[in-house]
Amino acid sequence: MNMTICNKLSYFFYLSFLGLIVISCNKKTETTAEQKPENAISVTNAKNLVSVKDSISGTYNSKTEDCNISLIISKNQKDYHYIFTTKNRTLKGKAIFSQNSSGEKFISLEGIKWDEYEGDISNEENDSIPAKELKIPVGIDALYVKDTLTIQNYGNAMNSYTKISECGLKYIQLIKK
Repeated sequence: MNMTICNKLSYFFYLSFLGLIVISCNKKTETTAEQKPENAISVTNAKNLVSVKDSISGTYNSKTEDCNISLIISKNQKDYHYIFTTKNRTLKGKAIFSQNSSGEKFISLEGIKWDEYEGDISNEENDSIPAKELKIPVGIDALYVKDTLTIQNYGNAMNSYTKISECGLKYIQLIKK
């Protein structure tokens, strides 16, 4: 079979093009199979999550005398609710249980307004939003680990906030009775 140089080059480019298509398709299939949504929970973890959610109900108290906080979490039919008590206030609302992609478990106490919030103050001179227009966040998240809830109560010099002013601790730990 005698092929001219032009035919050989055309044949070579045609095979190269087909090879690239096959390689591209194979790589795309591998990548798609490996990707998972960030908030996906595997079936084995879903069973564990249900048992953790069932054990989240109970009474949690701070162990330090200068930070007297009590939190009662209870299940009402299918939802969780809380009663949050400090020396100055008692608040009630909905509690949401969640787990992030790395497995950390959280409880969100909806409806609790932060006591102070100055926002990101790193660019104070160039701040386009006046302080009076900043909305104070509502809702407090707590990390849940082995019958202990941990709340980061205040920020730092670059992000100034206080969630619960009745307690001066940076990290409030509430331990289940």
